[in-house]
Amino acid sequence: GQSMPGAVPNTPYGAYSGYSAYSGIYSVAADPMWTYFSAIAGQDGKVDAEELQRCLLQSGISGTYSPFTLETCRVMISMLDRDYTGKMGFNEFKELWAALNAWKQSFMMIDRDRNGTVELYELTQVIAAMGYRLSPQTLTAIVKRYSKNGRIFFDDYVACCVKLRTLTDFFRRRDKMQQGVVNFVYDD
Repeated sequence: GQSMPGAVPNTPYGAYSGYSAYSGIYSVAADPMWTYFSAIAGQDGKVDAEELQRCLLQSGISGTYSPFTLETCRVMISMLDRDYTGKMGFNEFKELWAALNAWKQSFMMIDRDRNGTVELYELTQVIAAMGYRLSPQTLTAIVKRYSKNGRIFFDDYVACCVKLRTLTDFFRRRDKMQQGVVNFVYDD
């Protein structure tokens, strides 16, 4: 758990996070993440890469790991940037926060020696646990892309997870019959 909003303490019986206990009407302002989001969002009500980087640093989600680079923040935003503005709104922010927490938990589980990095065999295990079936050649290419001296730091691990999710989402949108096969043209 983070010191950031997540669970709502003292929520009245029967109330759901983000909903009024009595009216049943959804209220963004009642969502515990809204206060945090609105404090970091620009005047346009959206978060860009620099704002996200500051937010993640201040939140402490990286823990003792190295903070997120601006490039990693950019790829996180692009993963959820469905309107191609280079920014994310509140719902995308919440979705990213949930994904980051899940990725952090999986990173911590495989970083058994607590040195802040994962190696190829550890990465192979976690990628398989996430449901991806990648060839050894693809895994080697991932390690070469995201590692420093054969070790992947948390920031690069998150960038890798973002890339896997983005590519998978793109593939699934094209695989309308869910056959596991799609065709791409050069422009895709």
